[in-house]
Amino acid sequence: MNKHTLALLLILAGLAAVLFVPALAAQARSADPQVSYATPTAGPDGRILYEVQPGDTCTSISLRMGISIEDIVLLNGMRGGECAPIAGTMLIVGTAAPTITPSGPTPTPTDVIQGTPFAGTGEVCIRLYNDVDGNAMAEDGEESIPGGAVSLTDRTGKVSKTGSTGPAPTCFTELPEGDYSISLAVPEGYNPTTRTTYELRVRAGDQSLLEFGAQLSSSAEPLPVSEGGRSPLLGILGAGVLLLGIALGVYARFVFRR
Repeated sequence: MNKHTLALLLILAGLAAVLFVPALAAQARSADPQVSYATPTAGPDGRILYEVQPGDTCTSISLRMGISIEDIVLLNGMRGGECAPIAGTMLIVGTAAPTITPSGPTPTPTDVIQGTPFAGTGEVCIRLYNDVDGNAMAEDGEESIPGGAVSLTDRTGKVSKTGSTGPAPTCFTELPEGDYSISLAVPEGYNPTTRTTYELRVRAGDQSLLEFGAQLSSSAEPLPVSEGGRSPLLGILGAGVLLLGIALGVYARFVFRR
C-alpha cells in the first residue's frame, strides 16, 4: 500500500466518523428512561422532604416544588449560603402542621359517623421540553415545546383525558387513585429523545410531573438558539463534512494527474 492510498483511506475514515458517529450517539440517547418527579406529602413531623434526582439543579427543584432557592438554603442549613443539591440526599422543601395523635380514649364504634370512604385524588402534570443537546434530561434554558398531543387513561378505562403541551406544564387534576398510562406525540418537525409512554401510579395527594424530551429534526427549519433551537454544533459538523469533501476531491485530482 503506497502513501497515496493510505492518505485516501484516512480521509474516508474521517468522513465516515463525522457523518455516522453523531447519528449513532443520538440513537443511543433516545433509549434513556423517562424520569418521573412526584411532589411529596408532609410527614408526621410536618416536614416535606424531596429526594434529589440525578441531574437536578437548585433552579429545577425550586420550580418543581414551588419554593425559592433562598428558602431551600435556609431550611436545609446549607453552608456558605450556597445551594448545592447532591443526588440521593433528602432536602426539606416545605413544612406543614405536624400530625397530632389524640390523647383521649379511642372512640367506640357508636361514636363513628358511617359514610362512604373517600379514596382521594392526585394530580399529574406533563411537560414537553426542547432537548437541545439530546441528553434526555431537562436542563436550564431548554424551553417547553407547544403543540404536543397528550393522553392519559387509567387501567380500568373509567378515566380518559387528552390535552396538548404549551409553555407551561399541562396538568390533569382530581385524578382518582390508580394506575395510569400516559402517552405523548411530539409535534411535526421534532423527534423524541425520551420514551413517549409512561406508566404511573397515582396516590392521594400526589402531584407528579412527567418531562418528555424532543429535538428538532434535521429536515425541519432550525429555530434560533435563543428560542430553544439547535446548537451551532450541527453547523460546525456540516462545515467539517464540506471541507473533507473538498480535500478528497483535490487529492483525487492530484493522484489521477500523476
